[in-house]
Amino acid sequence: MTSRAEHRAWLAAQAILPAGFRVGTTSFEFTPVERGDAAAKPAHMTITLIALDRPTPDFAALFTRNALPGAPVLIGRRRLDQPTLGAIIVNNKVSNVCAPQGVATAERVCAAAATALGLLPGQVLPSSTGVIGWRLPEDAMVAAAPAAVAALQAGSALPAAEGIMTTDLYPKIRRATVGAGSIVGIAKGAGMVEPHLATMLVFVMTDVAVAREPLRAALRRAADASFNLISIDSDTSTSDTVVALASGARPCPDLGAFEAALIGVCQELAGDIVRNGEGIHHVIRVAVRGCPDQGIARSLGKAIVSSPLVKTAVCGNDPNVGRIVAAVGKHLGAHHPTLDPGHLRLTMGGRLIFEAGTFCLDPTTERALVAHLQGAELYATAPVPDYPRHERSVELVVDLGLGDAAATTLGGDLTHEYITENADYRS
Repeated sequence: MTSRAEHRAWLAAQAILPAGFRVGTTSFEFTPVERGDAAAKPAHMTITLIALDRPTPDFAALFTRNALPGAPVLIGRRRLDQPTLGAIIVNNKVSNVCAPQGVATAERVCAAAATALGLLPGQVLPSSTGVIGWRLPEDAMVAAAPAAVAALQAGSALPAAEGIMTTDLYPKIRRATVGAGSIVGIAKGAGMVEPHLATMLVFVMTDVAVAREPLRAALRRAADASFNLISIDSDTSTSDTVVALASGARPCPDLGAFEAALIGVCQELAGDIVRNGEGIHHVIRVAVRGCPDQGIARSLGKAIVSSPLVKTAVCGNDPNVGRIVAAVGKHLGAHHPTLDPGHLRLTMGGRLIFEAGTFCLDPTTERALVAHLQGAELYATAPVPDYPRHERSVELVVDLGLGDAAATTLGGDLTHEYITENADYRS
């Protein structure tokens, strides 16, 4: 993208809602109870509604594996048994994790939205993101629900994509066409990004008629090929949620074509989440090949993109490739000590850097590696752009030469901005 205006125009084209969906938002200020000071600077919360014209039996959801999840996740797991779902209500700023009466509060907010929509409370799925430990401003949220319903419109998903943001720099929307229908996904995610899943809320809407069980199977496979292959900081969130809703307004031409399109949308959103990670200057793409099985390929890729030394070297545009080799060796030694690393071959930006136990470095290669890192940098200095300037990545290929299994993992560098953002997050 060459400008914010160009990016906004592209988002508008991506954001055209599938048939059978409406979205609406409303915002208010509140003072978190935990601050204990009525004179403290107020916090700002946005309520986002995603509503179907008619409740659907065809919905799917995946949730975090964190053992201490938020109340919306606990409720969401129960909602999977409901016969139909009619809406999702999302709030930012407070994640409602282990807060006093958190489940009861979330259910009351769902009930308020349901009343305004003419639904049953069990037909509304809650979702929250933001500060862990704070309580939701329950009364203010209940009072705001009718305004969110009044704001519902069927034209664009952009208000919802913006409404669910926290520290995101820009909204994330991707779409795909399937026959006469479409798939549109929105996402938020900036920090605490580590499978499974990643601080990540993803809502996928489709008007293609896909029944509940095939939709759930397709979403599991799509997440496994996308969101479960990214990492920003190796911290698994308490609130991760991925939901897919099918309105059934358009016929499904082919389940295989639908799933391929769904995987594509999820992979593009996963890339957007990494690209917009907190403080990210570089996206790191690690393609691991030649493995005995895919589990090894996936775990090795994650070990590389999660290495603090690899991440900081990339941040500084320093092709310190010894850190990559060390990360590979650390992971194999700890988890796969019987594997022979003698066939290991590494490239960065298409340049050979390691083969048969020996580094392949010279001044020409060093200069080329620096140029590759600099070319992949999203931005170098402030102000931080509020649109993605490009989709280039630092490209690493790791080939163990021991089989046919492969996986590609996305991660980001570790920057001063990441530290600052998370040191000041609650303020």
